[in-house]
Amino acid sequence: MSGYHNLLEKQVRAEASRNRMIFYTIIVLSFIYLSISLVFGDMGLMKYLEMSKTRTSLEKEIREVHTQNEQLRQQLKALKEDPFYREKVAREEYGLSKPDEYIFQYDR
Repeated sequence: MSGYHNLLEKQVRAEASRNRMIFYTIIVLSFIYLSISLVFGDMGLMKYLEMSKTRTSLEKEIREVHTQNEQLRQQLKALKEDPFYREKVAREEYGLSKPDEYIFQYDR
């Protein structure tokens, strides 16, 4: 019986060792899968970095548009309130003149 008992004990140890190996393999493969998903997945690190760059560029573009809007508001206010500025724009942008004036244009 002792031979049978030793053989049975070896089989139990071998099966326990095999089960442990399967368990650790599953754990390692799961960790690798999760790591790859966290880095390269739809909501992973790479996507986050890409979205962060997009956000930064959009914020910059928004600041530029706000600045441009403020300049346009100031220009509109000056056109409405300042007759000298209005005359300057009419002369420089549109080439207008008063009825008794002549405009000379030179090629540069």
